[in-house]
Amino acid sequence: MILLTGSDADGLGDALESLGADVVRIEGIATRESLVDAGIQDARALVLTEMDDASAIPVAKETNPDIRVFTYSRDSLPEFARGQTDLAVDPALLSADIVAEELLDSLR
Repeated sequence: MILLTGSDADGLGDALESLGADVVRIEGIATRESLVDAGIQDARALVLTEMDDASAIPVAKETNPDIRVFTYSRDSLPEFARGQTDLAVDPALLSADIVAEELLDSLR
């Protein structure tokens, strides 16, 4: 399962789903409660599409140390979250379809 936060304006969630991924979308700002409710304990990855949710990264890693964290946003990743993020991609550089394929390959 992949948790996805943010508006996902570039369609990464749809691209992941088209490849068969189980994507759970978190509505609103990601908090400890919304992450737990979405199943963070069993998730394989957390994808952030807005950096307003960056504070969810350390919470996710604390709750599930094995989770992989990816960002797909045009905004910069805050310094405090950089060391806990596995991959940060700007949608202007790679399409959602390519990122979805690579993300799923990295989880296999």
